[in-house]
Amino acid sequence: MRSVVKSASTSLILILMALISNCAKAQVSASANASVTLITPIAITKTVDMNFGNVAVGTSPGTVVLAPAGTRTATGGVTLPVTTGTVTAASFTVTGAANYTFSISLPASSITLKSGANSLTVSTFLSTPTPTGTLTGGTATLNVGATLNVPANQAAGVYTTDTPFTVTVNYN
Repeated sequence: MRSVVKSASTSLILILMALISNCAKAQVSASANASVTLITPIAITKTVDMNFGNVAVGTSPGTVVLAPAGTRTATGGVTLPVTTGTVTAASFTVTGAANYTFSISLPASSITLKSGANSLTVSTFLSTPTPTGTLTGGTATLNVGATLNVPANQAAGVYTTDTPFTVTVNYN
């Protein structure tokens, strides 16, 4: 009987040692390094304001579409005189990390141009590039055009915004 107890004790000790040994091997560790690459912040600077130039009003409403390339077309009751005045799409310089792409957010609602108590609206903003651009060598030019809405018999004058419109860029 003594040999059976001794054998059982030995077996129990061996089982406990095996369990302890397996528990110790169940927990292992590994190490990892951390890193980050910081890039130049993206920035945008206005270089040229938007100007629709000289527009002649008529007895019916019309529009002037100023393309991002700086060309104009008229519809409805407005005409574009031979003396064009200063015609420019808005232009911005975007800077940041070379060869990164960026998204462009243009005004979603119209803006108001005023001359005294008279007003006009500008809407439907368009850009080149659109809807994203690339910072080739860390820089890009962003041009913005829009549509000028002119009511019939609008009063003559120089119309300007009280508050500038905002163009936003962000890394993709």
